[in-house]
Amino acid sequence: MDIQSLGTTDGLMKLFTDSIKDIYWEENQLVKALPKMAKSAGSQKLAAAILKHLGETKDQVRRLENVFELLGKGPQAKKCDAMEGLTKEGEAVIEDTDQDTAARDLGIIMASQKVEHHEISSYTGLIKLSSILGLQEISAILSETLKEEENSDATLSSISLIFWILQN
Repeated sequence: MDIQSLGTTDGLMKLFTDSIKDIYWEENQLVKALPKMAKSAGSQKLAAAILKHLGETKDQVRRLENVFELLGKGPQAKKCDAMEGLTKEGEAVIEDTDQDTAARDLGIIMASQKVEHHEISSYTGLIKLSSILGLQEISAILSETLKEEENSDATLSSISLIFWILQN
């Protein structure tokens, strides 16, 4: 069977809608978690990167609300256990490390990159699903967010490289 011939009766639209609800919860969770991460960072460069991504995340929430509108639905969040675990892991890094240390900052970077990788995977799948379903406008919206997530991951990688250079 050609995958392009699959329709909404095959459960793809339900999967897509449930996944949008999931990522909507995730982004809203991050709007709450990122300020604490930025405040806990010792490196000004790291704190600035997190705050920049906080602004992007707020825009991503608005984009997802637009996606719901395009789907003819009101915004609805569905709790994502994976993101809850990842944000708890970030909180644990802050609790388990000393303030203003490379260990804390690198721990924050590692926890943040786990979040970014989860989001990159989620948005990649959502873009594929929206394309299969013929939702090109939604696919374009989600692609914009995917680029921001990939850029945030690259920024975090470059900051961690700076820490490595300074330690050697």
